[in-house]
Amino acid sequence: MKIGMNMLLWTNHVTEEHYSIIDTLKKTGYDGIELFLGEGNEKHYSQLGKHFSSINMGVTAVGALSPEQNIASPDKKIREAGLEQLKWTIDMAAAANVEVICGPFHSTFAYFTRQPPTLQEKQWSNEMLYKAAEYAQKSNIILTPEAVNRFECYLYNTMADLGTMVEAVNHPNLGAMFDTHHANIEEKSQSEALKTIAPHLKHVHISENDRGTPGRGQVNWKDVFNGLKEIKYDGWLTIEAFSTIIPEFANAINVWRDYSPSEQIYTEGIKLIKEGMGIK
Repeated sequence: MKIGMNMLLWTNHVTEEHYSIIDTLKKTGYDGIELFLGEGNEKHYSQLGKHFSSINMGVTAVGALSPEQNIASPDKKIREAGLEQLKWTIDMAAAANVEVICGPFHSTFAYFTRQPPTLQEKQWSNEMLYKAAEYAQKSNIILTPEAVNRFECYLYNTMADLGTMVEAVNHPNLGAMFDTHHANIEEKSQSEALKTIAPHLKHVHISENDRGTPGRGQVNWKDVFNGLKEIKYDGWLTIEAFSTIIPEFANAINVWRDYSPSEQIYTEGIKLIKEGMGIK
């Protein structure tokens, strides 16, 4: 099992100026970091990847699609644009030695039709996810689409929903991710949700109900960690928390205030995970 920290707490585009933050995370005990893949080129991500490898830090990543790239869209051109964006994301991830790409890229984040999801929308999405997984296989990258709460997504909200997607796509390079923040809203029990998705689970986000310091909110962490231990999960446990430091990104995800000091988040967060999972 490895513990990671999502860099979106500080930036949506990691560059050399953020190396000092990553060095601090390394000293704190983190095994790796998580990047948001939104801009840049292969040269940029290759340089990042070389640096992370030199300090023995693993890398995971977050990907996303714009409304013009929605792979659940009835418009074939939009779906194909989404597939191209996913391929770009995979290429950038490969350059940075990324192991797992997560995020709600089964559709477009915060986009709504104002109707419940249809089987056709899911089939359109699944078709493109399969093609993306085929592409990711060449770089040995695992794609892990994310079930997101009803206020941010309508296509997949629960682990039961997400499981049907993974089974329908049926590709070894596509799994599922679990996020404690979204599960806190949508699931009846964190541990039961983990059992539901266990056969497909490839990535986990540790995130408090208010997106602040893990352990200082309302998430039932005992239930989370007991569930993870029961299913013998051994992948990444990556802390995801947000701030207002990047106004454009904060506005996109409806973050209107700073929830916790960043140092508190990454120091108390890793302590919570180690205590909860029995890691020395």
